[in-house]
Amino acid sequence: MDQLIAYLTQKGTDVGLKLLLGLAVLIVGLKICKFIVNKIGKGKAFSKLDKGAQSFLKSFIRIALYVAVISSTAMIWGIPSTTFVTLLTSAGVAIGLALQGALSNFAGGLLILLFHPFKVGDYIDGAGASGTVTDITVLYTKLLTPDNKVVTIPNGSLTNATITDYSVKPNRRLDLTIGAGYDSDIDKVKEVLLKVATDHELILKDPAPFVAVSNHNASSVDYLFRVWVKKEDYWTVSFDCWERIKKAFDENGIEIPYQKVDVNIKKEA
Repeated sequence: MDQLIAYLTQKGTDVGLKLLLGLAVLIVGLKICKFIVNKIGKGKAFSKLDKGAQSFLKSFIRIALYVAVISSTAMIWGIPSTTFVTLLTSAGVAIGLALQGALSNFAGGLLILLFHPFKVGDYIDGAGASGTVTDITVLYTKLLTPDNKVVTIPNGSLTNATITDYSVKPNRRLDLTIGAGYDSDIDKVKEVLLKVATDHELILKDPAPFVAVSNHNASSVDYLFRVWVKKEDYWTVSFDCWERIKKAFDENGIEIPYQKVDVNIKKEA
């Protein structure tokens, strides 16, 4: 009995020490992981990378360090490395089958990092959402919409979708379709529209503004109003032009037609 008690005491002490040591390694290791990730993020070489690449690499490094800490903790607790590797591999296969979408998102994140279809700060339209890219992580990309909503899009969806990046080029073309009545003189309408374009201080002179008849509708003649602006002035100029065109048409007696229905009453003799 004394030998049994001594044996159990020794075993309990060994297990308790391993348990405490493993917990210490786990807690300290996680704090060290956080410190390393923050230290890397503040490095000069890292700061020269694209913000999207920074976010992606920080997420990847954090996950890799966490796996290393958990592996070390398991070995301290007496789990054989071969057993742990086998369990990790089996769990990886099971998780991989269950999380095929997540793996697709991870691969999508790598493609975004390598080919740079967009970067943090760009205004994009893709996968059914539009907004300014605020963060590119291992699995997801976050957009901030103009009305201050955060949209989280899986990277796999983005890489498989058509992406329109409005921030790559410094200038954008603004196209408006303006309707005028059939009784209005075409040359007069074009003159008024061109004056609106040339008088606006935010519309670029080169390329020159362009106005032309684009269509004959049922109740109006449509004019294509095409000007070039700086990308940051796009919406300001768009709103201004709609307002200025209406005022210019009113001043020059040009009708902006609306849908009309003529009713003819036939009287029987």
